[in-house]
Amino acid sequence: MCLDSIQLTISLSMTFLLSRTFLSLTLVRPSSSISMANLTTNASKSRLRGVVFDMDGTLTVPVIDFAAMYRSVLGEEEYKRIKAESPTGIDILHHIESWSVDKQQKAYETIADYEKQGIDKLQIMPGAAELCGFLDSKKIKRGLITRNVRKAIDIFHQRFEVIFTPALGREFRPYKPNPDPLLHICSTWDIPPSEVMMVGDSLKDDIACGKGAGAFTCLLDESGRYGADDFSVTGLHPDFKVDSLSKIHNILETNFDLSP
Repeated sequence: MCLDSIQLTISLSMTFLLSRTFLSLTLVRPSSSISMANLTTNASKSRLRGVVFDMDGTLTVPVIDFAAMYRSVLGEEEYKRIKAESPTGIDILHHIESWSVDKQQKAYETIADYEKQGIDKLQIMPGAAELCGFLDSKKIKRGLITRNVRKAIDIFHQRFEVIFTPALGREFRPYKPNPDPLLHICSTWDIPPSEVMMVGDSLKDDIACGKGAGAFTCLLDESGRYGADDFSVTGLHPDFKVDSLSKIHNILETNFDLSP
């Protein structure tokens, strides 16, 4: 074979090998980039393994006339005075703790009467059952904290067959807004508060409880009751705010790693 033929053969072989190498690199690189992008996205999301709900006004349609209850317990003049001093809402349970035993007993009986009326009219909040079904499908634990009594929780469980564990009433002390009930649930689950969300309709009770425990918080505000001024005055800024429980599903899938 002549020298020119040998050089041509070597040149064609090298060209073929280089072309194959370039083609392989071109095909592999996009696949690697996509994988890394997915890993980065997942890594940037906080893990969520439990959701704790308030009951009255969150899992159930609000039916208790709290203003009328407070007036009955406090009297009209005292009610007006305390309301003026507490624009974010009256903590009736905390207020009566300093009363005499007899006066406390009478107050608790009045509160129980209003709560019984609420139990008689109990309705599950639209979207609650569907949200719980979604949490179950993702194996995300769900608990409940209410300032209502244990009997109300039991009736809720029996009537709607949606069970929360643990489910704490005001028999557990201290109650919301103290973070202890939420911390107790996290301890029972063996899950850190940083992987739990507190959902409720009260800024001063539910969001304060969640923030105090170090959990994520979601404020359910169906009527647009709360605005930026309320958050500034209280210093409580929920991580999320929705006007329907049905919107929490999307928040969870968009913002959190829900893997078991």
